[in-house]
Amino acid sequence: MYDNILIPTDGSEPARRSIRHGVDIAERYGATVHALYVVDLQATNYSLGTEQVERLRQGKLSEMPEVQQKAEEATAEVARQAADAGLEAVEHVAVGSPHDEIVAYIADNDIDLAVMGSHGRSGISRMLLGSVTERVVRTATIPVLVVDARDEEE
Repeated sequence: MYDNILIPTDGSEPARRSIRHGVDIAERYGATVHALYVVDLQATNYSLGTEQVERLRQGKLSEMPEVQQKAEEATAEVARQAADAGLEAVEHVAVGSPHDEIVAYIADNDIDLAVMGSHGRSGISRMLLGSVTERVVRTATIPVLVVDARDEEE
């Protein structure tokens, strides 16, 4: 049923909580785990200069060691947990709009299930902040398991 499971990550606590769920499902099905980190160009536009943003657009992550390190650490955590469960893992870093890149990765890599974390915001805070997870749920053509960050806190 599930041969390829995508666990998008940004290194946040909600993303880390989703890893355990995704790896558990992958272990049950013997699936390959795909770890995806997306460098969000819109978010970096505010914190980086134009020259740095242009380097990211061109895919020159090696020229941005702090960005590259954050991405590699986030995907490595997914890959480590998959390896601990005896599973194959694929790590990938993309640059762009997180929602668009996640949906594109799903289509390009025969992903059967995406497992994503959510902050669990609702109402006006969700509307103001937006939600990558929500947009993926609405547009992906595969099942998306949403792991609520509040799952273990309450």
